[in-house]
Amino acid sequence: MFKYLDEVVEEIGEENVVQVITNNASNYVNAGMRLMEKRSRLWWTPCAAHCIDLMLEDIGKLNVHATTLSRARQVVKFIYGHTWVLSLMRTFTKNHELIRPAITRFATAFLTLQSLYKQKQALIAMFSSEKWCSSTWAKKVEGVKTRSTVLFDPNFLPHVAFCIKTTVPLVSVLREVDSEEKPAMGYIYELIDSAKEKIAFNCWGMERKYGPIWRKIDARWTPQLHRPLHAAGYYLNPQLRYGDKFSNVDEVRKGLFECMDKMLDYQERLKADIQLDSYDQAMGEFGSRIVIDSRTLRSPTSWWMRFGGSTPELQKFAIRVLSLTCSASGCERNWSTFESIHTKKRNRLEHQRLNALVYVRYNTRLRERSLQRKQNVDPILVEEIDSDDEWIAEKEDPLLPLDLCWLQDNELFNVDAIKVVSSNSQETQASSDHMVSSHSYKRKHNEVPSTSGGKGKEKELNLTPIDEDEDLDEMGIHDSGHFPTIDTLDEDDDDLGEEDLS
Repeated sequence: MFKYLDEVVEEIGEENVVQVITNNASNYVNAGMRLMEKRSRLWWTPCAAHCIDLMLEDIGKLNVHATTLSRARQVVKFIYGHTWVLSLMRTFTKNHELIRPAITRFATAFLTLQSLYKQKQALIAMFSSEKWCSSTWAKKVEGVKTRSTVLFDPNFLPHVAFCIKTTVPLVSVLREVDSEEKPAMGYIYELIDSAKEKIAFNCWGMERKYGPIWRKIDARWTPQLHRPLHAAGYYLNPQLRYGDKFSNVDEVRKGLFECMDKMLDYQERLKADIQLDSYDQAMGEFGSRIVIDSRTLRSPTSWWMRFGGSTPELQKFAIRVLSLTCSASGCERNWSTFESIHTKKRNRLEHQRLNALVYVRYNTRLRERSLQRKQNVDPILVEEIDSDDEWIAEKEDPLLPLDLCWLQDNELFNVDAIKVVSSNSQETQASSDHMVSSHSYKRKHNEVPSTSGGKGKEKELNLTPIDEDEDLDEMGIHDSGHFPTIDTLDEDDDDLGEEDLS
């Protein structure tokens, strides 16, 4: 991996590369560290979108969140797993979908929870309707269980609301770091802090409720996204630098100075350090009224380009830092393009031709995405649901037993146990085996009703776009007494009783 990254930097030119972003897998971390050792002028940083997704994953393992997600997943799987029920649901929701597929797995989970809560009245009306009660599904075990969860479980919907309140602020950060409207480097520090404050507010300022969630966030944020480059972006963002909440702590200034030492030669570093005084104290051009009023009207990069002319070395450095992204989601989209091209029908394409197809296909998507920028498009939502999405597909049992002790059975490899039979006997046995297998296959597949309408075809769902996240207070969420105190639970305890959820 290091070799590939180094070759790309060499091709582009080290002087043209400020940052290399990868996901947080250990092999990428090791490659990134080695790359910084060899290329002293550039930075390696982990993908912020991947880091935030890991935060959501960790939060999703808390007992209340895990239990609520599991029960919500069962409800959604039942609805989307049966054509008639899905059609009935769309009638009551006016064609709004419950599943909101996003660029990351756990963003999908919590956005789907939010969508489910928004459609709670429609779901209640559906399961209470005469059409449902007179259907065959209302009498089946799955239908009875799902209806009971939605209508009669006093904890289900309040816990869904609690999960939304404690995760949607992080999903909003994910939306910002993946947005193509503005680079996120100058905002990531503030975004994480604001998300934590919003979560605390949504938990009514009760530490015993938001504390476990904060600890999950900090466990990922401190080692992975506390980078000098992020600190420099925070410091050089005029919207934040001159704000009342700006935290001019040693950690931030140290990160700024590390970036200046790494990215500037000595003479540029010296001049930029002197010019930094003018920026800190809003002196000279930085203190004029038009510059002050433009801090919140212009993007940080645009502000520096327009008003940083009196400090050219600092201006150049600030623009390079503030123009950076924090996410490698574009590469994820590129990989999805590769997967769509490298199908079974095309897997014999020569390597060069395959790369050419990926290049053309990805750039076509990039152009389409650019043309849609003026539209109200949510950057973290995707257009369709994979047929094997965990909110639709049932988890299949493993083909082989999880206990591998059978591999150690000597009888499996006992040559003497192999019988030698005549060719006629083999043909008879093979014919018998074929008949049994065919019969078993038909019986097995007749038990499962088809919902696709065609053999081997995957059904794509074209989702109706949903408006931006609404304020949960406007959604009617209130403390009904059922919101859980999550820190009273043992996070590693998988055995939940009803008293744990009340």
